[in-house]
Amino acid sequence: MPSPAPKTYRALLVGTGGIGDAHVRAVEATRGRVELVGAVDIDAKRVADFCKRHRLAVARTDYAAALAEVKPDLVLIAAPPSLHRPMTIAALEAGAWVLCEKPFCGSLAELDDIAAAEQRTGRYAACIFQMRFASSTAHLKRIAEQGQLGRPLVAICNTLWFRDAAYYAVPWRGTWATELGGPTMGLGIHAMDHLLHLLGDWTEVQALAANLDRAIEVEDVSMALVRFASGACASIVNSALSPRQETYIRLDYQKATVELTHLYSYTRDNWRFTLAPHAQDEGNSLTQSWNAFPPDVGSTHAAQLEAFLAAMDAGVRPTSSGDDARRTLEFLTALYKSAFTGQIVRRGSIRPGDPFYAALNGGHALARSTNGSGAT
Repeated sequence: MPSPAPKTYRALLVGTGGIGDAHVRAVEATRGRVELVGAVDIDAKRVADFCKRHRLAVARTDYAAALAEVKPDLVLIAAPPSLHRPMTIAALEAGAWVLCEKPFCGSLAELDDIAAAEQRTGRYAACIFQMRFASSTAHLKRIAEQGQLGRPLVAICNTLWFRDAAYYAVPWRGTWATELGGPTMGLGIHAMDHLLHLLGDWTEVQALAANLDRAIEVEDVSMALVRFASGACASIVNSALSPRQETYIRLDYQKATVELTHLYSYTRDNWRFTLAPHAQDEGNSLTQSWNAFPPDVGSTHAAQLEAFLAAMDAGVRPTSSGDDARRTLEFLTALYKSAFTGQIVRRGSIRPGDPFYAALNGGHALARSTNGSGAT
């Protein structure tokens, strides 16, 4: 008997700024499995132009009306961060699954609201963390979990980007209420999620955050020291101040160092593999394992959407949702709490009643200074 035709899904895109085009390309890569029916944006001209350019039938400025009209199976959310929680819940309650841009929401309390909506509706919502979904990352994760590289020992995770005054002139950027944070939440979140995906559960974090040079109320740099359940230790830098931009992850295992250098996306060619001196005797087999890459799939929205559709087909929770998404958001929350309080923050310690459970900054302000002062 012929195999059944693959399921197809109707989708609605919310937000037609620059990242909207990435979602269109991801939908196009599904080769008909997803039909992008329309888009929503508060800017009537922008959404009209976007829909005309991409030949979408429905261009709307009212999100609730668009949900009712399109009746989507899938909502792709690329709106400003402070809107992610209410838009995600509205989509779930309209019967859709949700794939939402980072940051997923503004606090652990908001994430619990989303979890409650999932429970009510039987639908799932996931955060876009496309750096996880390259085939080269799956390859590294597999050979590491097989023990071929030995235990992970030391890691570095740097997001060294540059964002100028024009970037922060966008009205929703640069505030706790609307952007939800600085380069920790808006830039470095991708690489940090990638690090956690590769190294697993974290146990404690000690951090600092500062506003050194940008006229914003959130941080423009943060740094952290992290301990993992495996015993591995990592250092993290998130910066909006770095003219030579780079995203860099380094993992030192007992038998090899693995490095990834890129900016916004990567393929297998962005990795570097170095054997430890004492591993030279088994070097041929380790190198062969490392070089046995699967067909190359880059870290794109399309790669994550493909995995998300597989979860929709099976009716199961997708990657980067539920507890998987919570691990990353809890880590970011702990980083901020440590920066503002000067404490080492342990996983599981931020609970209802803690001010950082309800808000990433815990109600604190960040001093802006050119002499290096930070959290206050």
